[in-house]
Amino acid sequence: MKYPIAMALAAALLSSSQVSAFELTSPDMKDGGTLKTEQVANVFGCKGGNVSPAVSWKDAPKETKSFVVSLYDPDAPTGSGWWHWTVFDIPASANSLPSGAGSAKGAGLPAGAIQGRTDFGTSSFGGACPPPGPAHRYVLTVTALKVDKLGLDSNASGALVGYMTRANALASASITATYGQ
Repeated sequence: MKYPIAMALAAALLSSSQVSAFELTSPDMKDGGTLKTEQVANVFGCKGGNVSPAVSWKDAPKETKSFVVSLYDPDAPTGSGWWHWTVFDIPASANSLPSGAGSAKGAGLPAGAIQGRTDFGTSSFGGACPPPGPAHRYVLTVTALKVDKLGLDSNASGALVGYMTRANALASASITATYGQ
């Protein structure tokens, strides 16, 4: 064979193009779009619905044992961003969360899923409410994990959930929307 490296590269590209990438979608958040009023908080002078977005994902790695879903504002003027929502220990059999699953009661969460503590101090979804000024980015992420459980409870901070998520991640997918006042 005259071009073995080129043939191997072509074969690798062909086989990788047949494998779908891990993907996250939401009817409530569009990548590059603006958050809807439903995902805006109803505190600190904001007047939104404070409803967690519906999310769905597909093509997770075959080795996935659980998922984490999070919503994070890296632009919050805290020096460390702002965790709006973390849900972990989502079973590998799940592929979506309905709108409103982030309520205090967690209605719609799969059995065994746990909501961590947000920077609002609650274990439920907290909508966007940036201070006046430039729009903030809100990053919705689903992460496929190599473990069934993170070994945390509902008092776990977003930072701790984030740390444990990254330590056990197989793949992740994100949507970034903006919101400003």
